[in-house]
Amino acid sequence: MSTSRVPQPAPAGPGRAGPSRRQQYSASTKRALVDVAEDLFTQHGYAATSLDTIVAGARVTKGALYHHFTGKQALFEAVFERVESDASRAIQRAVRGKADPWEKAVAGLRAFLAVVQEPRYRRIVVQEGPAVLGHERYREQEERSTFANVVEIVRSVTTAGTWEVEEEMLQTFSRIFFGAMSSAGECVATATDPLAAAQRVETAITFILQGFQVLADTGVDVPTPGSVPQDRPGVG
Repeated sequence: MSTSRVPQPAPAGPGRAGPSRRQQYSASTKRALVDVAEDLFTQHGYAATSLDTIVAGARVTKGALYHHFTGKQALFEAVFERVESDASRAIQRAVRGKADPWEKAVAGLRAFLAVVQEPRYRRIVVQEGPAVLGHERYREQEERSTFANVVEIVRSVTTAGTWEVEEEMLQTFSRIFFGAMSSAGECVATATDPLAAAQRVETAITFILQGFQVLADTGVDVPTPGSVPQDRPGVG
C-alpha cells in the first residue's frame, strides 16, 4: 500500500517573503498527489490505479486533484516527467567533472543502466509510458529530459583527439546513440534478470567505445557525408 502524505506548507526562504499560505498549500497538495501517484503507478500500474485511491492516499479531495490536473493521464504525465528528470540529473551527476571523454562516456552509461533497473523507472517510463502517453508524446518527453545528456557525451567522444566533427554530423551521431540507448534501456528494464542484462549492455557498448578510442588515438578521420563508398571493394 502507498504511504499517505499530508500536504504541508513549505517554509519561506530566509531574508525574503515566501509564497502565501494558500500557494504553499497548493504546491504541497500537488506534490502529495504526484508522490502518491508515483507509488501507486509503480506498484500497480496505470490501469489498476484509480483516482479515488490516489486522493485517498494524498488525503485530499477529488476537487483538489482536478484543480491541478485534468485527469489521471495528466497526473501520470507529471509523474513520468519527474522520474525522467530524476534520471537525467543522476546521469549529469555521474559525468560531472570527468575530463576524460571515455571515462565520461562509461560513467554516463553506468548511471543510465543503474537508473533503468529502478522499479519506478521500469514500470512508469518503460512499461507504462508508451501506452499511456502514445509513441510521439513518449519520445518527446524522453528526449526533453535525457537527450541533452547524450549530446554532451557524444560531443565529448567525437571531438576527442584531433577530430573535428560538424554540428550536423554530431547530431546524427547523437540520434543514433540515443536510439541505441533507449533500446538497451528497454532491454534491461524488461529483462527477467535486469542486472545480468545491464552487464551485457555495458560490455557491448564499452567495446564499441573502445573502438572509437582506438580510431581517435590512431588519428583516423571521422567520415564526412558522401565520403563512404556505396559498394564494398571487390563486390559487384
